[in-house]
Amino acid sequence: MKRDTRFIRFGLVYFVMFTIFGVATPYLQILVRGLGYDPAQVGFLLGLFEVAGVTGPLLLGGLGDRMPSPRPALAALALVAVAAMIPLLLLPRFAFSALALCLVALGIRTLIPLADASAVTFSDRGTAGRGAAHYGRIRVFGSAGFIAATLTLQALPRFAHASPSSIALAFSLAALAFCLSLIILPVTGKSPRQGEPASRNSARRIDPLFLLGLCIIALGRMAMAPISSFLSLYVAEDLRWNAVGGLWALSACTEMPLMLLSVRIIRRTGPMAAIAISSAALAVRLAVYALVPSPAGVVSGQLLHSLSYGLFQPAAVTFVATRVPPERRVRGMAAFMSLGVGLPTFAGSSLGGLVLKAWGYRVLFASFVLFALASLLLYVLTRRRFSEGHAYSRPSG
Repeated sequence: MKRDTRFIRFGLVYFVMFTIFGVATPYLQILVRGLGYDPAQVGFLLGLFEVAGVTGPLLLGGLGDRMPSPRPALAALALVAVAAMIPLLLLPRFAFSALALCLVALGIRTLIPLADASAVTFSDRGTAGRGAAHYGRIRVFGSAGFIAATLTLQALPRFAHASPSSIALAFSLAALAFCLSLIILPVTGKSPRQGEPASRNSARRIDPLFLLGLCIIALGRMAMAPISSFLSLYVAEDLRWNAVGGLWALSACTEMPLMLLSVRIIRRTGPMAAIAISSAALAVRLAVYALVPSPAGVVSGQLLHSLSYGLFQPAAVTFVATRVPPERRVRGMAAFMSLGVGLPTFAGSSLGGLVLKAWGYRVLFASFVLFALASLLLYVLTRRRFSEGHAYSRPSG
Protein backbone atom coordinates (compact mmCIF):
# COMPACT_ATOMS: atom_id res chain seq x y z
CA MET A 1 0.00 0.00 0.00
CA LYS A 2 2.81 2.39 0.89
CA ARG A 3 4.53 1.69 -2.43
CA ASP A 4 1.28 2.23 -4.34
CA THR A 5 0.87 5.65 -2.69
CA ARG A 6 4.43 6.63 -3.58
CA PHE A 7 3.86 5.37 -7.14
CA ILE A 8 0.85 7.70 -7.46
CA ARG A 9 2.88 10.61 -6.07
CA PHE A 10 5.57 9.97 -8.68
CA GLY A 11 2.91 9.82 -11.38
CA LEU A 12 1.37 13.10 -10.26
CA VAL A 13 4.74 14.84 -10.64
CA TYR A 14 4.86 13.46 -14.20
CA PHE A 15 1.32 14.73 -14.74
CA VAL A 16 2.30 18.30 -13.83
CA MET A 17 5.63 18.13 -15.67
CA PHE A 18 3.92 17.26 -18.93
CA THR A 19 1.52 20.18 -18.68
CA ILE A 20 4.63 22.21 -19.61
CA PHE A 21 4.92 20.20 -22.82
CA GLY A 22 1.16 20.49 -23.31
CA VAL A 23 1.83 24.19 -23.86
CA ALA A 24 5.23 24.03 -25.56
CA THR A 25 4.65 21.21 -28.07
CA PRO A 26 1.56 22.62 -29.83
CA TYR A 27 2.13 26.34 -29.28
CA LEU A 28 5.85 27.14 -29.21
CA GLN A 29 5.93 27.12 -33.00
CA ILE A 30 2.96 29.54 -33.00
CA LEU A 31 4.70 31.74 -30.43
CA VAL A 32 7.84 31.95 -32.60
CA ARG A 33 5.78 32.65 -35.72
CA GLY A 34 3.97 35.39 -33.78
CA LEU A 35 7.29 37.14 -33.21
CA GLY A 36 7.36 37.90 -36.94
CA TYR A 37 9.62 35.19 -38.39
CA ASP A 38 9.02 33.47 -41.76
CA PRO A 39 8.69 29.65 -42.07
CA ALA A 40 12.39 29.10 -42.82
CA GLN A 41 13.38 31.16 -39.77
CA VAL A 42 10.80 29.36 -37.63
CA GLY A 43 12.24 26.02 -38.75
CA PHE A 44 15.79 27.10 -37.93
CA LEU A 45 14.86 28.55 -34.55
CA LEU A 46 12.89 25.45 -33.55
CA GLY A 47 15.71 23.28 -34.80
CA LEU A 48 18.13 25.34 -32.72
CA PHE A 49 15.75 24.85 -29.80
CA GLU A 50 16.16 21.09 -30.22
CA VAL A 51 19.93 21.13 -30.61
CA ALA A 52 20.27 23.38 -27.56
CA GLY A 53 18.28 20.76 -25.69
CA VAL A 54 21.18 18.42 -26.43
CA THR A 55 23.50 20.45 -24.21
CA GLY A 56 21.71 20.18 -20.90
CA PRO A 57 21.34 16.39 -20.78
CA LEU A 58 24.93 15.81 -21.92
CA LEU A 59 26.38 18.29 -19.40
CA LEU A 60 24.18 17.26 -16.48
CA GLY A 61 23.94 13.53 -17.13
CA GLY A 62 26.98 12.65 -15.04
CA LEU A 63 25.84 14.96 -12.26
CA GLY A 64 22.40 13.36 -12.29
CA ASP A 65 23.92 9.91 -11.78
CA ARG A 66 25.57 11.16 -8.57
CA MET A 67 22.72 13.21 -7.10
CA PRO A 68 20.83 11.67 -4.15
CA SER A 69 17.65 13.49 -5.26
CA PRO A 70 16.68 15.04 -8.61
CA ARG A 71 14.43 17.68 -6.97
CA PRO A 72 16.87 20.67 -6.89
CA ALA A 73 17.98 20.13 -10.48
CA LEU A 74 14.42 19.70 -11.78
CA ALA A 75 13.25 22.88 -10.05
CA ALA A 76 16.24 24.91 -11.26
CA LEU A 77 15.75 23.77 -14.85
CA ALA A 78 12.06 24.74 -14.86
CA LEU A 79 12.88 28.18 -13.43
CA VAL A 80 15.57 28.77 -16.08
CA ALA A 81 12.96 28.09 -18.78
CA VAL A 82 10.52 30.54 -17.18
CA ALA A 83 13.16 33.27 -16.89
CA ALA A 84 14.12 32.84 -20.56
CA MET A 85 10.59 33.75 -21.65
CA ILE A 86 11.23 37.37 -20.62
CA PRO A 87 13.94 38.20 -23.20
CA LEU A 88 12.12 36.05 -25.77
CA LEU A 89 9.14 38.41 -25.58
CA LEU A 90 10.90 41.72 -24.92
CA LEU A 91 13.75 41.38 -27.44
CA PRO A 92 12.18 40.01 -30.66
CA ARG A 93 15.37 40.05 -32.70
CA PHE A 94 16.74 36.93 -34.27
CA ALA A 95 19.91 36.63 -32.18
CA PHE A 96 18.09 37.33 -28.90
CA SER A 97 15.26 34.96 -29.82
CA ALA A 98 17.78 32.23 -30.62
CA LEU A 99 19.56 32.70 -27.28
CA ALA A 100 16.31 32.77 -25.31
CA LEU A 101 15.00 29.62 -27.02
CA CYS A 102 18.29 27.89 -26.24
CA LEU A 103 17.76 28.63 -22.55
CA VAL A 104 14.15 27.41 -22.69
CA ALA A 105 15.37 24.20 -24.35
CA LEU A 106 18.16 23.78 -21.82
CA GLY A 107 15.52 23.91 -19.11
CA ILE A 108 12.70 21.73 -20.34
CA ARG A 109 14.61 19.26 -22.52
CA THR A 110 16.79 18.26 -19.57
CA LEU A 111 13.77 17.58 -17.37
CA ILE A 112 12.85 14.39 -19.20
CA PRO A 113 16.09 12.36 -18.98
CA LEU A 114 16.49 13.28 -15.29
CA ALA A 115 12.89 12.35 -14.53
CA ASP A 116 12.96 9.21 -16.68
CA ALA A 117 16.13 7.90 -15.04
CA SER A 118 14.56 8.53 -11.62
CA ALA A 119 11.34 6.79 -12.71
CA VAL A 120 13.23 3.67 -13.85
CA THR A 121 15.25 3.67 -10.62
CA PHE A 122 12.08 4.06 -8.56
CA SER A 123 10.42 1.17 -10.43
CA ASP A 124 13.56 -0.95 -9.96
CA ARG A 125 12.98 -1.11 -6.23
CA GLY A 126 11.15 -4.34 -5.48
CA THR A 127 11.29 -5.56 -9.10
CA ALA A 128 14.79 -7.02 -9.12
CA GLY A 129 16.09 -4.36 -11.48
CA ARG A 130 13.29 -4.69 -14.04
CA GLY A 131 11.96 -1.15 -13.64
CA ALA A 132 12.48 -0.17 -17.28
CA ALA A 133 9.72 -2.54 -18.38
CA HIS A 134 7.27 -0.79 -16.05
CA TYR A 135 8.24 2.75 -17.07
CA GLY A 136 5.07 3.12 -19.16
CA ARG A 137 2.90 2.85 -16.03
CA ILE A 138 4.42 6.09 -14.71
CA ARG A 139 4.78 7.78 -18.11
CA VAL A 140 1.05 7.45 -18.77
CA PHE A 141 0.46 10.04 -16.04
CA GLY A 142 2.51 12.43 -18.17
CA SER A 143 0.24 11.80 -21.13
CA ALA A 144 -2.76 12.63 -18.95
CA GLY A 145 -1.13 15.91 -17.91
CA PHE A 146 -0.38 16.74 -21.55
CA ILE A 147 -4.03 16.09 -22.45
CA ALA A 148 -5.30 18.24 -19.56
CA ALA A 149 -3.14 21.18 -20.65
CA THR A 150 -3.98 20.97 -24.35
CA LEU A 151 -7.72 20.61 -23.76
CA THR A 152 -7.71 23.53 -21.32
CA LEU A 153 -6.00 25.76 -23.86
CA GLN A 154 -8.23 24.46 -26.65
CA ALA A 155 -11.25 25.56 -24.63
CA LEU A 156 -9.98 29.14 -24.60
CA PRO A 157 -11.39 31.09 -27.58
CA ARG A 158 -8.93 31.24 -30.49
CA PHE A 159 -5.89 30.33 -28.41
CA ALA A 160 -4.36 28.86 -31.58
CA HIS A 161 -4.00 32.50 -32.68
CA ALA A 162 -3.02 33.82 -29.25
CA SER A 163 -0.33 36.43 -28.78
CA PRO A 164 3.21 35.31 -27.86
CA SER A 165 2.75 36.81 -24.38
CA SER A 166 -0.38 34.71 -23.73
CA ILE A 167 1.41 31.52 -24.73
CA ALA A 168 4.43 32.46 -22.62
CA LEU A 169 2.17 33.09 -19.61
CA ALA A 170 0.53 29.66 -19.94
CA PHE A 171 3.96 28.06 -20.24
CA SER A 172 5.28 29.87 -17.15
CA LEU A 173 2.28 28.92 -15.02
CA ALA A 174 2.74 25.26 -15.93
CA ALA A 175 6.46 25.38 -15.12
CA LEU A 176 5.87 27.04 -11.74
CA ALA A 177 3.19 24.48 -10.89
CA PHE A 178 5.74 21.75 -11.67
CA CYS A 179 8.21 23.30 -9.23
CA LEU A 180 5.56 23.14 -6.51
CA SER A 181 4.69 19.53 -7.37
CA LEU A 182 8.26 18.43 -6.61
CA ILE A 183 7.37 18.64 -2.92
CA ILE A 184 5.56 15.31 -3.24
CA LEU A 185 8.22 13.57 -5.37
CA PRO A 186 9.24 10.38 -3.52
CA VAL A 187 12.86 9.64 -2.71
CA THR A 188 13.94 7.33 -5.51
CA GLY A 189 16.79 5.62 -3.73
CA LYS A 190 19.13 3.44 -5.76
CA SER A 191 18.45 0.62 -8.17
CA PRO A 192 19.95 -2.82 -7.44
CA ARG A 193 23.22 -1.94 -9.20
CA GLN A 194 23.15 1.83 -9.07
CA GLY A 195 25.83 3.37 -6.93
CA GLU A 196 28.33 0.60 -7.68
CA PRO A 197 31.52 1.69 -9.42
CA ALA A 198 31.42 1.34 -13.16
CA SER A 199 33.01 -1.87 -14.34
CA ARG A 200 36.32 -1.66 -16.15
CA ASN A 201 34.74 -2.76 -19.41
CA SER A 202 31.78 -0.37 -19.20
CA ALA A 203 34.07 2.54 -18.32
CA ARG A 204 36.40 1.99 -21.26
CA ARG A 205 34.17 0.67 -24.01
CA ILE A 206 31.33 2.24 -25.91
CA ASP A 207 28.62 -0.31 -26.64
CA PRO A 208 28.40 -0.52 -30.47
CA LEU A 209 24.83 -1.83 -30.30
CA PHE A 210 23.84 1.19 -28.24
CA LEU A 211 25.25 3.48 -30.94
CA LEU A 212 23.54 1.48 -33.69
CA GLY A 213 20.27 1.71 -31.79
CA LEU A 214 20.70 5.47 -31.48
CA CYS A 215 21.16 5.69 -35.26
CA ILE A 216 17.89 3.83 -35.84
CA ILE A 217 16.14 6.05 -33.30
CA ALA A 218 17.66 9.22 -34.79
CA LEU A 219 16.37 8.49 -38.30
CA GLY A 220 12.87 7.96 -36.90
CA ARG A 221 12.97 11.15 -34.83
CA MET A 222 14.17 13.11 -37.86
CA ALA A 223 11.05 11.88 -39.65
CA MET A 224 9.03 13.17 -36.70
CA ALA A 225 10.40 16.72 -37.06
CA PRO A 226 7.72 18.06 -39.48
CA ILE A 227 5.05 16.99 -36.99
CA SER A 228 6.67 18.46 -33.89
CA SER A 229 7.77 21.69 -35.61
CA PHE A 230 5.10 22.46 -38.23
CA LEU A 231 1.86 20.54 -37.67
CA SER A 232 0.27 23.27 -35.54
CA LEU A 233 1.15 25.90 -38.15
CA TYR A 234 -0.26 23.65 -40.87
CA VAL A 235 -3.57 23.33 -39.05
CA ALA A 236 -3.83 27.02 -38.13
CA GLU A 237 -2.49 28.63 -41.32
CA ASP A 238 -3.12 26.19 -44.16
CA LEU A 239 -6.28 24.42 -43.05
CA ARG A 240 -7.49 27.47 -41.07
CA TRP A 241 -8.91 25.17 -38.44
CA ASN A 242 -9.05 26.28 -34.82
CA ALA A 243 -8.33 22.85 -33.37
CA VAL A 244 -4.62 22.83 -32.53
CA GLY A 245 -5.00 21.97 -28.84
CA GLY A 246 -7.70 19.38 -29.47
CA LEU A 247 -5.62 17.59 -32.08
CA TRP A 248 -2.61 17.30 -29.78
CA ALA A 249 -4.89 16.13 -26.97
CA LEU A 250 -6.26 13.48 -29.33
CA SER A 251 -2.77 12.22 -30.10
CA ALA A 252 -1.91 12.06 -26.40
CA CYS A 253 -5.12 10.10 -25.71
CA THR A 254 -4.13 7.51 -28.31
CA GLU A 255 -0.66 7.05 -26.80
CA MET A 256 -1.92 6.18 -23.31
CA PRO A 257 -3.21 2.62 -24.05
CA LEU A 258 0.03 1.75 -25.85
CA MET A 259 2.11 2.97 -22.92
CA LEU A 260 0.13 0.75 -20.58
CA LEU A 261 0.43 -2.23 -22.94
CA SER A 262 4.06 -1.55 -23.80
CA VAL A 263 5.35 -4.02 -21.18
CA ARG A 264 3.72 -6.95 -22.96
CA ILE A 265 4.61 -5.75 -26.46
CA ILE A 266 8.27 -5.10 -25.63
CA ARG A 267 8.54 -8.41 -23.79
CA ARG A 268 7.28 -10.21 -26.89
CA THR A 269 9.14 -8.28 -29.62
CA GLY A 270 12.12 -6.70 -27.88
CA PRO A 271 12.62 -2.92 -27.61
CA MET A 272 14.25 -2.37 -31.01
CA ALA A 273 11.54 -4.28 -32.87
CA ALA A 274 8.96 -2.10 -31.11
CA ILE A 275 10.89 0.99 -32.24
CA ALA A 276 10.83 -0.36 -35.81
CA ILE A 277 7.05 -0.75 -35.58
CA SER A 278 6.82 2.90 -34.54
CA SER A 279 8.94 3.93 -37.55
CA ALA A 280 6.62 2.07 -39.91
CA ALA A 281 3.60 3.77 -38.31
CA LEU A 282 5.34 7.14 -38.63
CA ALA A 283 5.85 6.60 -42.36
CA VAL A 284 2.13 5.91 -42.77
CA ARG A 285 1.26 8.90 -40.61
CA LEU A 286 3.32 11.34 -42.73
CA ALA A 287 1.87 9.86 -45.92
CA VAL A 288 -1.67 10.44 -44.62
CA TYR A 289 -0.92 14.12 -43.92
CA ALA A 290 0.49 14.50 -47.44
CA LEU A 291 -2.22 12.60 -49.32
CA VAL A 292 -5.26 13.81 -47.37
CA PRO A 293 -4.82 17.59 -46.88
CA SER A 294 -7.95 18.09 -44.78
CA PRO A 295 -9.14 17.97 -41.16
CA ALA A 296 -10.00 14.29 -41.68
CA GLY A 297 -6.43 13.61 -42.77
CA VAL A 298 -4.96 15.34 -39.74
CA VAL A 299 -7.27 13.46 -37.36
CA SER A 300 -6.34 10.15 -39.01
CA GLY A 301 -2.67 10.98 -38.73
CA GLN A 302 -2.97 11.93 -35.07
CA LEU A 303 -4.51 8.55 -34.30
CA LEU A 304 -1.26 6.94 -35.45
CA HIS A 305 0.54 8.79 -32.66
CA SER A 306 -0.34 5.71 -30.58
CA LEU A 307 2.34 3.68 -32.37
CA SER A 308 4.71 6.38 -33.61
CA TYR A 309 5.18 7.78 -30.09
CA GLY A 310 3.08 5.89 -27.53
CA LEU A 311 4.94 2.65 -28.26
CA PHE A 312 8.21 4.33 -29.21
CA GLN A 313 8.91 6.14 -25.93
CA PRO A 314 8.66 3.16 -23.55
CA ALA A 315 10.56 1.01 -26.06
CA ALA A 316 13.36 3.56 -26.36
CA VAL A 317 13.65 4.00 -22.58
CA THR A 318 13.72 0.21 -22.16
CA PHE A 319 16.40 -0.07 -24.85
CA VAL A 320 18.59 2.49 -23.07
CA ALA A 321 18.08 0.81 -19.70
CA THR A 322 19.05 -2.59 -21.10
CA ARG A 323 22.15 -1.35 -22.93
CA VAL A 324 23.54 1.00 -20.25
CA PRO A 325 24.65 -0.10 -16.77
CA PRO A 326 22.58 1.35 -13.90
CA GLU A 327 25.44 3.49 -12.58
CA ARG A 328 25.41 5.38 -15.91
CA ARG A 329 21.66 5.49 -16.41
CA VAL A 330 21.16 9.28 -16.49
CA ARG A 331 24.01 9.61 -18.96
CA GLY A 332 22.42 6.94 -21.12
CA MET A 333 19.06 8.72 -21.07
CA ALA A 334 20.89 11.98 -21.83
CA ALA A 335 22.58 10.45 -24.86
CA PHE A 336 19.22 9.14 -26.08
CA MET A 337 17.51 12.52 -25.68
CA SER A 338 20.43 14.46 -27.16
CA LEU A 339 21.85 12.30 -29.93
CA GLY A 340 18.78 10.21 -30.66
CA VAL A 341 16.17 12.96 -30.44
CA GLY A 342 17.65 16.47 -30.17
CA LEU A 343 20.19 16.54 -33.00
CA PRO A 344 18.01 14.75 -35.58
CA THR A 345 15.07 16.99 -34.71
CA PHE A 346 17.30 20.03 -35.25
CA ALA A 347 18.37 18.71 -38.64
CA GLY A 348 14.84 17.76 -39.59
CA SER A 349 13.34 21.04 -38.45
CA SER A 350 15.94 23.14 -40.27
CA LEU A 351 15.61 21.11 -43.46
CA GLY A 352 11.84 21.06 -43.10
CA GLY A 353 11.65 24.85 -42.90
CA LEU A 354 13.46 25.13 -46.23
CA VAL A 355 11.26 22.48 -47.86
CA LEU A 356 8.13 24.18 -46.53
CA LYS A 357 9.16 27.59 -47.83
CA ALA A 358 9.96 26.18 -51.29
CA TRP A 359 7.23 23.58 -51.86
CA GLY A 360 4.62 23.73 -49.12
CA TYR A 361 3.23 21.42 -46.48
CA ARG A 362 2.29 18.41 -48.61
CA VAL A 363 5.79 18.00 -50.03
CA LEU A 364 7.20 18.55 -46.54
CA PHE A 365 5.25 15.65 -45.06
CA ALA A 366 5.77 13.38 -48.09
CA SER A 367 9.52 13.89 -48.30
CA PHE A 368 10.13 12.99 -44.65
CA VAL A 369 8.56 9.56 -45.15
CA LEU A 370 12.00 8.62 -46.49
CA PHE A 371 13.63 9.06 -43.09
CA ALA A 372 11.07 6.82 -41.39
CA LEU A 373 11.62 4.14 -44.03
CA ALA A 374 15.41 4.49 -43.61
CA SER A 375 15.02 3.86 -39.88
CA LEU A 376 12.93 0.76 -40.56
CA LEU A 377 15.36 -0.53 -43.21
CA LEU A 378 18.39 -0.08 -40.94
CA TYR A 379 16.68 -2.15 -38.24
CA VAL A 380 15.72 -4.90 -40.71
CA LEU A 381 19.33 -5.14 -41.91
CA THR A 382 20.76 -5.33 -38.37
CA ARG A 383 18.01 -7.02 -36.34
CA ARG A 384 20.05 -10.17 -35.69
CA ARG A 385 22.68 -8.14 -33.85
CA PHE A 386 20.06 -6.91 -31.39
CA SER A 387 18.62 -10.37 -30.80
CA GLU A 388 22.08 -11.80 -30.14
CA GLY A 389 23.58 -8.86 -28.22
CA HIS A 390 24.22 -8.92 -24.48
CA ALA A 391 22.12 -6.60 -22.32
CA TYR A 392 22.84 -5.35 -18.82
CA SER A 393 19.32 -6.23 -17.72
CA ARG A 394 16.51 -7.86 -19.59
CA PRO A 395 13.04 -6.33 -19.37
CA SER A 396 10.35 -8.65 -18.15
CA GLY A 397 6.96 -8.49 -16.57
